Amino acid sequence: MRYQYKSLRTHLGPIGERTPITADETYQSAELWGGWNFGNRFRVLAFVPYNFNKRESQTGNGTKTGLGDIAVMAYYKLFDHKGNLGERLLVQSLWIGGGIKVPTGKYEPSERLAVSESPNNFQLGTASTDFTLNVAYDIRYNDMGINTNVNYKINTENKYDYRYGNKFTSNVLAYYKLRIANKVTLAPNIGLLYETAAKDVESEKYDVAISGGYSLSAVGGVEVAMKGLSFGVNYQNVRSQDLAGGRAHAGNRVMVHISLPF
Repeated sequence: MRYQYKSLRTHLGPIGERTPITADETYQSAELWGGWNFGNRFRVLAFVPYNFNKRESQTGNGTKTGLGDIAVMAYYKLFDHKGNLGERLLVQSLWIGGGIKVPTGKYEPSERLAVSESPNNFQLGTASTDFTLNVAYDIRYNDMGINTNVNYKINTENKYDYRYGNKFTSNVLAYYKLRIANKVTLAPNIGLLYETAAKDVESEKYDVAISGGYSLSAVGGVEVAMKGLSFGVNYQNVRSQDLAGGRAHAGNRVMVHISLPF
């Protein structure tokens, strides 16, 4: 199970200032996910999100609650090397994979028309079938390691002639493993997260001006593992951004997860 919280301020003025129609939006997601290993080299992950969207503004408030878009990803382990560097253990692994996201979440085209001067984000789903390419690399020197993930999301046009911009995401985390009484492993981590998206497109030719952009966040968290249970928390502090031509501003994010082996 995974919980995510995000916030976004939309309908900002030309220089990013609040206006009488500025809206404060929150996006919460409770996500059921699972992973299955097939042999030593194949892994399949599935994600089923349930979304809670909320918007508040002087012109009115609104909420949307329901199933989001279900995603499935498959990974292949290119290599997994264990050896020694001096008297210390050196471990490396590299996974590559791809995935698909199906349009199970509700998409309301009227929402796009109603907020044409705001990013088309206040939806439970995108109404499109989208694809992802993924690379994950981890290197650990004894108890200290670095984890890197790169993801590229390829979006297709939905039946309402709207296509969200393709998105590139990359994060790098440094972590250190602490073992407590040989029963609990505590791994604090810190790093950076970079995201950038192309502009959305309507009718295969018109770029949506209020879309796309980038953000750079500082990330900190901790992972805890014990027999039969693991959990963690992750906080993302946005340090730099330029979203939707300056007409949107993202707030900080929180993610909490818990998993059980079976």
